[in-house]
Parts: sequence; structure tokens; C-alpha cells
Amino acid sequence: MPTKPQHAKRYAQIPGFLRALREEAGLTQRQLAERMRQPQSWVHKSETGLRRVDVAEFCDWCQACGVKAESGIRRFLAD
Repeated sequence: MPTKPQHAKRYAQIPGFLRALREEAGLTQRQLAERMRQPQSWVHKSETGLRRVDVAEFCDWCQACGVKAESGIRRFLAD
């Protein structure tokens, strides 16, 4: 049986990266959730890998943390 996308080896670094962006912005999960108009549980699940974040959500996450999406993608690829 194929691995679910959020559990794929290539995806493993994304949740921690998202959490780092949020923490560097000085935001709690609740504050980020409010900015993104999502429930706090959505942020938690995204940061722990229980749900997969698509590219549009990644860009919105970056923006909500005060980072340009292009910079966020470049930074992720450089790590």
C-alpha cells in the first residue's frame, strides 16, 4: 500500500519548517490560526504532519508569518 503523502520521506521536513516560521514570527498557534482564518487544531495538525499543507497554504502560512512566499520557498530549499 502506498504511503500517504503527508508521511512521505520528502515531506518530512515541511512540518518542522512551518513551526520554525511561526515561532520566528513570535506567533502562537492560535495567533497564526486567527491570521489564516483556520482553527488552532489545523495549525497543530499541519505542524505535526497529521495533515498535508499544499503549496497555496504554504504561501499563505509564509505571508501570515511576515515572510514573502518566494523567500520561504528559497529558504526551505536551501536547508
